Amino acid sequence: MSQTHFRQLSPEAPELEPIITGLFAEYQARYGDYFDSKNEVELTEWYLPPQGLFIVLERGGEIIAMGAYKALDAQTAELKRIWTRSDLRRQGLALIILQELERRARLAGYQQVYLTTGFRQPEAVRLYLAHGYQPQFDINRDPESYSLPPHDGRLRFTKPLAIAATAQAS
Repeated sequence: MSQTHFRQLSPEAPELEPIITGLFAEYQARYGDYFDSKNEVELTEWYLPPQGLFIVLERGGEIIAMGAYKALDAQTAELKRIWTRSDLRRQGLALIILQELERRARLAGYQQVYLTTGFRQPEAVRLYLAHGYQPQFDINRDPESYSLPPHDGRLRFTKPLAIAATAQAS
């Protein structure tokens, strides 16, 4: 297996087109028109340092996974666009992206992270629950029920970011 490495990009970088297309094709397959991307405003500058970040994981010169964050507020980074190429699933790549986003958000001064996933993404829910994310919804409830009013189909999670211990003064 070739070595992997991270690369920071603008969300408008042309080399992202195939993986972004894959992401939205998967959303379409899972949700149809439920989440109409035209209703969600996304600005490129939200994902640029110092308040944001967009990274890809590459192997052998190919983008195999991606993730991003933007500022939700001064203390909270909102994780977005965490996605792994469908032919490379079940290798822990989403976790590698998740951990790198957390690390970089912490370095950027954020104290917690927030994210949402859709009600038809049980593998994402399992990943977040297994890695310390606190659900802001009832995990024992049928996820499909979150697609009905008054809900918007998004399952919300938060996680505090551990701050490296500083030397204690005597």
